[in-house]
Amino acid sequence: MSTIQDVARQAGVSTSTVSNVLNGRTDRMGRATLARVEKAILALNYRPNRAAQQLKTGNNPMLGLLVPSIANPMYGYIAREIETVAQQKYGHRVMLGNTYRSKEIETGFFDDLFSHGVRGVIMISSQLDEQHLDLCVQRGLVAVSYDRPATPGASPALDHVTVDNAAAARMAVEHLISRGHRRLAFATAAGQTMSRREKVRGFLAAAQAAGLADSAHVIEGSMQAGYGDSEMADVGRMLAARIAADPRRPTGIVAVNDLMAFGLMAGFRDAGLSVPADVSLVGMDGLFLSALMNPGLTTVRLPVPLMACKLVERVIGRMADPGIKPGEFIFQPDLVERDSVAAPPQPVRRLA
Repeated sequence: MSTIQDVARQAGVSTSTVSNVLNGRTDRMGRATLARVEKAILALNYRPNRAAQQLKTGNNPMLGLLVPSIANPMYGYIAREIETVAQQKYGHRVMLGNTYRSKEIETGFFDDLFSHGVRGVIMISSQLDEQHLDLCVQRGLVAVSYDRPATPGASPALDHVTVDNAAAARMAVEHLISRGHRRLAFATAAGQTMSRREKVRGFLAAAQAAGLADSAHVIEGSMQAGYGDSEMADVGRMLAARIAADPRRPTGIVAVNDLMAFGLMAGFRDAGLSVPADVSLVGMDGLFLSALMNPGLTTVRLPVPLMACKLVERVIGRMADPGIKPGEFIFQPDLVERDSVAAPPQPVRRLA
């Protein structure tokens, strides 16, 4: 079995240089040196002794990833991208946990991660209040928050990586308006998160800018538990039945995410309405499933691969160099047009 000394000899470098490569500390390393070390690792089929590393450093080459609920395929998509970057680029594995946006569960996971030697965690929570994260930072965990901007005026103890959710909602509204829609709705689940709040803000701002403030409404569906991440499609289906029964129903709807949009589609079908002949629909996420719907779902796509790279880069970079200051990184979405949006239905004219 090859050792780190064997790799160093074959690459013509010191063992500390090989260690830097194994632990992702390559920012200041020359490309030629990095290439030689990586080539030697592959040639010798070297596998680092993770148990020995943890005993020596007290750290485990793993990252924690806490998501609201893996039942939402969007979080599965993000988790896959994060895991791919962490393993292939930095040699770190990922420990996944479902938190259901509970501060108590999140705090419990912080204790578990720390006790297992994990020193970096990516949080997908979007809680309105992040004060409970201060404790994990004080204990030495490097934390990166996804899906919400930094709290104005708060101390920058952790990184924030997010998409511009307000811009995403504006993009969806502007697309519906461009197709002639004037009665608009934003469909969401009850239970405010920062990302949902930003989407609602963008929706209302776009409607007001178009002079449609009086005909744009936010419609909320209730859940059985928590924030509804795992039951979003069911909430959408129930909302669709409610919307279909309204004689002044909106002709264009923006869903808080693609999963909600899938439920709305099913509910409108149950009610005998057609998408987009009777109701046009725009989702937000960009899930691959949106292309498989019938009709294909128009959606505002999040740049998940780019954001996953930034999330992993920030948490591992700050673990390696505590002098790196936390920052805020906001990514822009784009619109993917499919067949779920058309011109609004024309009112039926009655003969005199």
